[in-house]
Amino acid sequence: MDARPIDVVFFHGAGEGAFEADSLLADSLARHLGAGYSVTMPRLPTDDDSGDSGWLRMIGEAIDAAHPPVVLVGHSAGGYLLLKALALRAPTAVDPGAPGAVEPRAPAAVEPRATATVALVAVIAAPYPGGDPDWTFDGFDLPADLAARLPAEAPLLLYASEDDEVVPFAHRDLYAAALPRAVTRTTTGGHQLGADLSLVAADIRERVPRNRPRHPSPGRTLR
Repeated sequence: MDARPIDVVFFHGAGEGAFEADSLLADSLARHLGAGYSVTMPRLPTDDDSGDSGWLRMIGEAIDAAHPPVVLVGHSAGGYLLLKALALRAPTAVDPGAPGAVEPRAPAAVEPRATATVALVAVIAAPYPGGDPDWTFDGFDLPADLAARLPAEAPLLLYASEDDEVVPFAHRDLYAAALPRAVTRTTTGGHQLGADLSLVAADIRERVPRNRPRHPSPGRTLR
């Protein structure tokens, strides 16, 4: 019996025009993944007066709506907020006595829950909190025990372009230091990777293969 396609949820970056610009990335990902993978890109808030709570809630809803095991991909601020959403959903508590422990306040809409149904997490060109003065401000943070909070069985991949004009390339290595099991990838094409996610697609196909017949992918759809 044919199985449904593997769900891939892509989270776009923040700011005016980010949804439209990242639609090209989602299109590239869907095209290079091909049949058997269904790429969706929910439209996230462009202006959230309540901070990032709206983003975190909608990211959680998109994860819950996907058919497990789901592949999660985040670009730029979407990558940072994907990691934060997964961390806040995890039923893991920070030891308040641990050196440097920081416990971000979870928005009321974010409920701890299991994340065992995540097949893979890919973070592309994401800014690291405090990575440089331009990316240091109140509310832009991650748990001190981020690595322990992420789905343990899901491969974690970090991508960044050496010529990124928005988020310095060094931010990827800051994430790598905080997430020792992550695999790092170096790309080119600036912050938007030249609208080419062929490398990301190849990594997904290798780690989350279509190992049984599936229905044809409906391609990228928007929620």
